[in-house]
Amino acid sequence: MQTTQPTQYPPFSCSYSPNLPELLFQLRCTIALSTFQAGKVIFLSATDGETLVQLPRNFAKPMGIALEGEKMAIACLDEVLVLSNSPQLAAHYPKKPNTYDALFMPRATFHTGQLDVHDLDWGANGQLFAVNTSFSCIIKIDDNFSFTPEWKPPFISQLASEDRCHLNGMTMLDGQPKYITAFSTTDTKQGWRPEVTTGGIVMDVDTNEFVARNVPMPHSPRIFDGELYLLLSATGELVKMDVKTGKYDVVTQLNGFVRGLCKHGDYVFVGLSKLRKSSSTFGKLAIANKALKAGVAVVHLPTGALVGEIHYHTSVDEIYDVQIIPGYLRPGILNTEKPEYKLGLTTPDMTFWAKEGQ
Repeated sequence: MQTTQPTQYPPFSCSYSPNLPELLFQLRCTIALSTFQAGKVIFLSATDGETLVQLPRNFAKPMGIALEGEKMAIACLDEVLVLSNSPQLAAHYPKKPNTYDALFMPRATFHTGQLDVHDLDWGANGQLFAVNTSFSCIIKIDDNFSFTPEWKPPFISQLASEDRCHLNGMTMLDGQPKYITAFSTTDTKQGWRPEVTTGGIVMDVDTNEFVARNVPMPHSPRIFDGELYLLLSATGELVKMDVKTGKYDVVTQLNGFVRGLCKHGDYVFVGLSKLRKSSSTFGKLAIANKALKAGVAVVHLPTGALVGEIHYHTSVDEIYDVQIIPGYLRPGILNTEKPEYKLGLTTPDMTFWAKEGQ
């Protein structure tokens, strides 16, 4: 009797909808995603209207990605890394000259310690804000302290490294944190776990008032065109929420544990994670039977139509954040693992690559 051997895929192998390269090429953008499970930040780019290429780079447990102009910040295991883009360095990158149209180079590291930072974003005057999930608060990140508390939910009695409510999501308005998501209103060490699928909340940071309660695992709140959108991970839904009533309309439902959301043009990009049925926290979710692949879904926001997907066959099971790098078709990125990142030198007026040993 003959048996069929399973397909052997190389690391980070993925498949994608045939129209997706053309869409990214027309939008002139690149998808950036973080996978803490695989320890990578991955750029997905269209080299033309038919082919996608990807660039995975090692980072220690990458979570939130913040983009503002030519700057990027990545929340990692115990630090936040700030990178700056130099198209001039990209053009003459010694290992691959004339390949990349952007190159994000490490420029600063904030040594925060292990805070379990989730969402991360740039605010007014270049200030970095982040969700400090371990201490259940919103923080400022700078070079003065490990973190500076900016806001905590009123039901959290004190700051402690106990992940009391699983505060995870944050969206900005006018350069300041505006809405947050968390899994519960508990004030004890990891007290959110028993009600993880039903106790979720959305709060207004300015007023300390609840926008919505009993939300099924809310993640990735974002303001698009003045409206609040977020992902309901327990049900696989992208929703638009009325901030006055807390009621929401489902834009679309996806077959995956949804986490990571951004918008470019009329399209939103949603991260899909694969759930382990053996997981004590997530294995019993109804969506677990459908969350069989990790990747990115692309949705036409005005109609809610799914227009394309990327699915990973190997290496990537869980995605945290998805962001769009606008204006660049093939950006590159360097981490701090190898010394080559130290060789790309920039000033306000010039750039050049030093030789090793100089």
